[in-house]
Amino acid sequence: MWIALALVAIATFSWYYYRKMNYWRTLGVPQPSFLFNIGQIANLFVQKRSFADAVALMYNMFPDKRYAGVYSFNSPILMIRDPELLKELTVKNFDHFTDHTNVISEKAEPLWGKNLFALKGKRWREMRPILSPSFTSSKMRAIFVLISECAENFAEHFKKSPEKTVEIELKDSFTRFTNDVIATAAFGVKSDSLADKDNQFYLMGKELTNFSAGFLSTLKLLFIIAFPKVIEVLKLRIFKKEVADFFVKTIEETVETRKKMGIVRQDMIHLLIEAQKGLSENNKEAEVEDESFAAQTESDLGKAQTVQKELTNMDIAAQALIFFFAGFESVSSLMCFMGYELAANPDIQDRLREEIMDTLDSHNGKLTYEALIKMNYLDMVVSEALRKWPSAGAVDRECTKPYTIEPKLPGEKPVHMQLKQVIWIPIYAIHRDPFVYPDPEKFDPERFNEYNKDNINPYNYLPFGAGPRNCIGSRFALLEIKTVFFHLLANFKVVPTEKSQIPLKLALKSFNLTAEGGFWFGLEKINN
Repeated sequence: MWIALALVAIATFSWYYYRKMNYWRTLGVPQPSFLFNIGQIANLFVQKRSFADAVALMYNMFPDKRYAGVYSFNSPILMIRDPELLKELTVKNFDHFTDHTNVISEKAEPLWGKNLFALKGKRWREMRPILSPSFTSSKMRAIFVLISECAENFAEHFKKSPEKTVEIELKDSFTRFTNDVIATAAFGVKSDSLADKDNQFYLMGKELTNFSAGFLSTLKLLFIIAFPKVIEVLKLRIFKKEVADFFVKTIEETVETRKKMGIVRQDMIHLLIEAQKGLSENNKEAEVEDESFAAQTESDLGKAQTVQKELTNMDIAAQALIFFFAGFESVSSLMCFMGYELAANPDIQDRLREEIMDTLDSHNGKLTYEALIKMNYLDMVVSEALRKWPSAGAVDRECTKPYTIEPKLPGEKPVHMQLKQVIWIPIYAIHRDPFVYPDPEKFDPERFNEYNKDNINPYNYLPFGAGPRNCIGSRFALLEIKTVFFHLLANFKVVPTEKSQIPLKLALKSFNLTAEGGFWFGLEKINN
């Protein structure tokens, strides 16, 4: 009897999932088979394929389609392949797809729920114009001083080594650099994470972001994605209480001290404290033109002047928190991949170093913000690194108003998107599509030279997303990356060592893109 009941339960469960995972087929939308979808979920759990590769595999199954139906567990998602359709959904009809899917409830984790990435609807529209003035080129010019100081300290640390070639693991080293940048620029705290490896700020930051890599961490993340309601109902914390309390307390003490003592320091906290006044003053400030190819242009929504909202200390802490995630994972990972590509392509590295030395020669040996943003080849190299190694395999948008995608190609039917349904922008797959970027596995900065870059459809190049919900910190990230490599390559050659892996193998036990066994390379001193 029990065996019969078990078989009935299994059959019922299988039928339920079979119907759920054939949703798109019933609407005439191309989709992978049921067994393929089940296999992809299994591969993610047992870590036989990375998330980015799984998305790319599904993307490549439908080369002649504008979109395809895929599934996140049993939730239907429409993956968008066509750049014009991407523009239609993320820009022209942005009011129908304004939000990200928030798998971490604010009730379960207030510190996460208040950050700009997680905010939805009216709350996002209120917060974006408050924060946008903090990320203009002119504000980045002020922040550059702090970033450059961290980058100089980073290079000086390795110059002190008695060895001609210092072998390092790039992820560990660059994470410590980005930690120091975020500590000083977003929290107003000075740290030297290379010299003081166990400083409290670094350890707390490491603990804060430890659910994004490793086997158990990946399973935890997949569980959060699959069962967000369970997290909310049980009020399970995503971050350890002592870690969240540390960052909130740091912000509260810093804000209180500055107000009491009248301290002005040109960092992110100051900009956020002054953000409300900055809304009316921002237009008076002369902009320093930054023509970085990957930098995002702020939409009119981000420039709105009508919103009046008081920023609380928790709001400021939440925004600083998202910088930690971006710094620890996204930005430091891009630095690692760029370091790998420069070691694997010494001719590109030599040409970049030549531009760096020319810049130093023409500016009396001192790097300035204006000099950095005018470095064309550096921008080409960074743009290509972002093309080949984008931090996100895919980003999402949630349907906030019903929308119909009208048919354009033969065989297409109208696709009626309902409230809460999700679209995916498969960034990693688009960036490696050979019909978009010929020979996509080749690291070729010339794709972004002055003759070629104008031929790139902006909706085929999406390292920081698309539309009004693009990454607000793109200029900040680019500034970090360019500054640290400027100082690094002015003093060292990035060279392979015995531990180096060329060609690189992607780790399968991490949700994010990273190298199997780490990024081991040497820093060879140019002047001993």
